[in-house]
Amino acid sequence: MIEIVSHASGSSGNFYTISDGTTTVAIECGLPLKKIRQAMGFRVSGLAGVLLSHEHLDHSKAAGEVMKAGIYVYASHGTFTAIGLSGHRVKRIEAKKQFKLGTWTVMPFDVEHDAAEPLGFLLLNQAGEKLLFATDTYYIRYRFPGLTHIMVECNYSIQILNENIAAGRVPASLKPRLLKSHFSLEHVKDFLLANDLSKVQEIWLLHLSSTNSNEEMFKREIQALTGKVVYVAHER
Repeated sequence: MIEIVSHASGSSGNFYTISDGTTTVAIECGLPLKKIRQAMGFRVSGLAGVLLSHEHLDHSKAAGEVMKAGIYVYASHGTFTAIGLSGHRVKRIEAKKQFKLGTWTVMPFDVEHDAAEPLGFLLLNQAGEKLLFATDTYYIRYRFPGLTHIMVECNYSIQILNENIAAGRVPASLKPRLLKSHFSLEHVKDFLLANDLSKVQEIWLLHLSSTNSNEEMFKREIQALTGKVVYVAHER
């Protein structure tokens, strides 16, 4: 059984842990190490590793400190180069080349974001459960059969964004970057409908914008669309 814990999600920092009951893996380390230790009850040594999607600081801030603490970090060559990290705890991974991380089998895949070599992750445990993690992307080209758990960015709604721009709350100049770097509610819906959700147990909505989202609306609409249990990951 997969246990997902969202410790922090959003532009101020991202840090999640997943466990299959045997191996605990962190995804992202965008908090100071002190806060990561606190979030984990000071049991950071129990992490089998950290999966890092890309180099932006709200996802990678503690990567160097985490490695100094004795934990392996798994990311693309482009991500490590952009951060400027090297050493024996660097584990370079490639899109569409699976690897083992404890009892998990991990398949990285390419995503679309304004970063050096960003990745999403498909994780399979020994019980046959499949978890999809995808954040900071405006499009996912792949389809994933047999998913049981989905963690996906739902950053903004184009409707709310347009309303905020019209009201002067958000500069119009920000819109092009959002459209080409983050997953909107509308695109999340399209993505979910394009995949087989028959085995899905829960959906987590990640990285909501503090200004261009509406948590209650997002949760309500995704639940209505999918008929699945939906959780919203919060900023900390």
